[in-house]
Amino acid sequence: MKNLTAILVDDYSPALEMLENDLSINHPEIEIIAKGKSVVEASKLLRQQEPDILFLDIMLGDGTGFDVLEIHPNLSSKIIFVTASDEYAIKAFKFAAIDYILKPYSSEDLSNAIKKAKSQISPNKEQLSVLQDSISYPNQRPKKISLNSSDKIIVVNLDDIMHCKSDNNYTEFFMNDTKKILVGKTLKYFSDILKEYNFLRVHQSHLINLQFVKEFIKSDGGYIVLQNNQSIPVSVRKKNEVIEALQRI
Repeated sequence: MKNLTAILVDDYSPALEMLENDLSINHPEIEIIAKGKSVVEASKLLRQQEPDILFLDIMLGDGTGFDVLEIHPNLSSKIIFVTASDEYAIKAFKFAAIDYILKPYSSEDLSNAIKKAKSQISPNKEQLSVLQDSISYPNQRPKKISLNSSDKIIVVNLDDIMHCKSDNNYTEFFMNDTKKILVGKTLKYFSDILKEYNFLRVHQSHLINLQFVKEFIKSDGGYIVLQNNQSIPVSVRKKNEVIEALQRI
């Protein structure tokens, strides 16, 4: 029995057909009510009816998926973003804390995306702004990142993050206004996406924003003093990397 409706938007016909077939075979509860290949087509379709789920490709021939969302700012549909295998796009989605499926995707990827879409609220405007900026300007340092805490998603400036501390499978963010934010991702996850942007993992449990370093004390095992006078331990194997990084600032 059909209990959900969907509109599919992708400018590449084979990808559109594959998604339609996958949904028809593996997710019979979803009724595909329309398909579009462009911003213009998608906008016309969404004026006629809003689906429960909108499968939206990022790059379309006459614009982007963001253009569709700007034309329909009050869209109530759950959105499942579909993107090509591109390192910049993947990083952009991580910065925005927005789920996506990556072409070519597996049946499991699709099932997980649908399961999440059913249970989660759609991304807010600030998240979409982070995503759009990251994708539109892939060679520029991102200004913001979305942090998914237990009860809300908080968009913060990268330059306001002093350091991050591992808490098992969670990461605690320490902001320069003394605020703390606990996020359900590992420190390695954030270290991997922030290491290109003046952040350095100085210890198994600590990732620091180099712009907040006040001094590096080489004695007593080695530790960083941040501008708020907080001390951060530096592992022995990271000492030389810390010295090199600070010399480059």
